[in-house]
Amino acid sequence: MPKMKSKRAAAKRFRATGAGRIRRGTAGKSHLMTGKSANRLRGLRKNRMVSPADEKRIKELLPYSF
Repeated sequence: MPKMKSKRAAAKRFRATGAGRIRRGTAGKSHLMTGKSANRLRGLRKNRMVSPADEKRIKELLPYSF
């Protein structure tokens, strides 16, 4: 049986943590920054975790990351 391929689009967007959760970037920081407050933009720099409801779906896209 050949090795499974990971979905490259998902591999560029998600990373696994040591605990097995999935880390993702924050949406809403690609353009239109002038209308957003500095406090809001600082919060957008941080990474978030994928919700538990979506974790199973993401893990199927990245078979060897976990």
